[in-house]
Amino acid sequence: MESVSRIRTDIEEALKTWLCGAERIVVAGVGNPLRMDDHAGVEVVKALKRRRLRADRVRLIECESVPENLIEPITSFEPTHILLVDAALLGEEPGFLKLMSLKEMDMIPISTHALPLSILSEYLAETTGAKVALLAIQPKTTGFGEGLTEELSEAVERAASILAGVLERLFDKR
Repeated sequence: MESVSRIRTDIEEALKTWLCGAERIVVAGVGNPLRMDDHAGVEVVKALKRRRLRADRVRLIECESVPENLIEPITSFEPTHILLVDAALLGEEPGFLKLMSLKEMDMIPISTHALPLSILSEYLAETTGAKVALLAIQPKTTGFGEGLTEELSEAVERAASILAGVLERLFDKR
């Protein structure tokens, strides 16, 4: 198994590359609060809000399990980049993080959302002209229940820490 620091570096580098040239960024957390680890994406956004990012060019949105209801707040911000954060079955260890492109999103075998994220992402990309990606988090369980497993609680904090660092450095340079 790869070391946590190696995985962290890979995600940081992938985010830096993907965010190159970003002017306005939406980070949208997706997930059902009644399906345990499925709620990880929303928890990442909550963790980012607690960090009080200084970047006024970042909009943090908690989408829960019906992200299509938040199309208007996302598009009205006129983002150059939209990062969806959600639990996804990647066939990896619980808590594994992966930055995925639109094409890769089509390969996610199952979704707990009414509208698959790949369709929503394509719509947002066409409507806004923004680059869209998914920060996917491998869940341990998406069974009914509340709260995250220990592995996903740690992954949420790791993802929020990485994102906060990348976003702050991105806008501090300007």
